[in-house]
Amino acid sequence: MVRISNFSILELLKQNARMSYSKIAKKLGVSETAIRKRIKKLEEDDIIKGYSLEINPRNAGIYVAIIGIDTSPEDYLSVLEKTKKMKEVMKLYSSRGDHMIMMECWFRDRKKLNDFNRMIRKIKGVKKVCPAILSEKLK
Repeated sequence: MVRISNFSILELLKQNARMSYSKIAKKLGVSETAIRKRIKKLEEDDIIKGYSLEINPRNAGIYVAIIGIDTSPEDYLSVLEKTKKMKEVMKLYSSRGDHMIMMECWFRDRKKLNDFNRMIRKIKGVKKVCPAILSEKLK
């Protein structure tokens, strides 16, 4: 009996979330039924949270920025709640390191990015905003 790991399945799905059960099964040397059951279990256990579309922002004319934010400790949660609701914020992370909050944001143009940064700076409790515009995804 061939033993497959969750990690093997996740690696394949990370490469292509649309990969068929039969193709995954063939690559791992097991039955399609085994893969189907394993993926269902990964979804039930909230290990696989969903499947998504990857867009090439550069080709779509989208400016992507990673923005680090530092807040006063007492305003941290309210700043998180406010930024969660912003349509420009694609991903939002609580962080330990250089900044307390990290977010990935998408903009149609540099003006929108600049306006967004000014708006973030005005939120009560925000002490520092550090944007970095991404130029190209390498991996």
